[in-house]
Amino acid sequence: MDFLGDRYLIESDTGLRLFQLIRDLPIIDAHNHADVAEIAENCNYEDIWQVEAATDHYVWSMLRKRGIPERLITGDATPEEKWLAAAAKWDDLAGSPTYEWVHLDLFRTLGIPEVIREASGKDIWDRSKALLQQPRMKPQALLGQMKVEVMCSTDDPTDLLDDHRRLAESDLQTRVYPTYRPDRAMNIFKPDWRDYITLLENRVNGKFKKIEDLLDALRITHDYFAEHGCVATDHGVEVPYGVDFKREDADAAFCKAYNGEALSRLEEIQYMSCILDAVAALNSEKNWVFQLHIGAVRNVRNSLFDNYGSDSGGDLSTHTIDIVTPLRDLLNRYDGRLKVVLYCLDPGHQTSITTLARAFGATVNVGAAWWFNDAPAGMKQHLEYIGEVDLLANFSGMVSDSRKLVSYASRHEMFRRVLSDVVGQMVERGRIPMPVAERLVTSLACERTRELFGF
Repeated sequence: MDFLGDRYLIESDTGLRLFQLIRDLPIIDAHNHADVAEIAENCNYEDIWQVEAATDHYVWSMLRKRGIPERLITGDATPEEKWLAAAAKWDDLAGSPTYEWVHLDLFRTLGIPEVIREASGKDIWDRSKALLQQPRMKPQALLGQMKVEVMCSTDDPTDLLDDHRRLAESDLQTRVYPTYRPDRAMNIFKPDWRDYITLLENRVNGKFKKIEDLLDALRITHDYFAEHGCVATDHGVEVPYGVDFKREDADAAFCKAYNGEALSRLEEIQYMSCILDAVAALNSEKNWVFQLHIGAVRNVRNSLFDNYGSDSGGDLSTHTIDIVTPLRDLLNRYDGRLKVVLYCLDPGHQTSITTLARAFGATVNVGAAWWFNDAPAGMKQHLEYIGEVDLLANFSGMVSDSRKLVSYASRHEMFRRVLSDVVGQMVERGRIPMPVAERLVTSLACERTRELFGF
């Protein structure tokens, strides 16, 4: 089989026919980490390192595994030095989705069908550097080329969304919407929480004397995001604390932390549950989607965090987190009146979120295979389990979760191929008829996400 050829990830003729049906459908990317200023400014990229690796912790982690010094990953080496060091080790990345994603970007989007290795590294650098200076390689043109119809960035409540406004007023055909992510307001246990509260106070021109003042600020900023097209919130939580709480206890915890006093774990949980509940209530009023990314244990490698900060590749998953008990109260409070999407990091939690979605009916949905599971084997297991325990028709659809614009098409192609293979195997085994399979893959490729988020 040819590398990344027509049968890439697809084992049956039926699967291939299904993929051909959906391969060119528009991309509806409801969750990513786009640099919206980069899209609004619409300048040419400098080089392939900027495009493929400058912000990608997936790449960083793999290069570290092969012993490349940090200077040649996130350090002060030149982009060309970093790219050539990566190319010299790229063969060793074979079998990882990173190996395939970057080649898909290179083959499909940049149009350079050359395998990355030490001998080809300089040629790819030179060819891509010249290519990236062309007008068709600017961010806005690339979005059109990749058929990105809708994309949702990830944004803090204090953001004024100026770049979103610029794009909304431009001729760009892709619709770029913000997503409200209040993690920094919620994470009262973090050392910078008090500093962030000051930012939020400045955003709304107020001082918070009690938790109600903070909740009013969240409503003000939530409304502001709505005015700019937002239709969803996203919450990155290690544990989804939505337990029953008393407002007076949450207020007491807030006041203590605001004054610099230490909190017990119970006080932290009461406060965080209050914030998560408040945003759920706002979403319910506006019919927004409430996305929970659950279970990432952050910054476990001290040297990475101390030297390079968050999002540098030192995060992991664990099966030991209880996600049902802390989430059950919130799901019951908003049963039937809040659209929820659940993403889990550890594959051991897939049974929990899938059976939760089954128990709570049409308004609670399983999200895309996330992070470490966002790979052919992980996506295949994810889709098969959803199909047999919940319903594939209720799956919320693919999201790129990407910080790299050029990877949107690659991430969605990988998903659509795995989806076509999984559903094609169902047809091959006599489990579903072909017309049903065609409708299912067409829906899950883009229509289901459009429907759920109301695009």
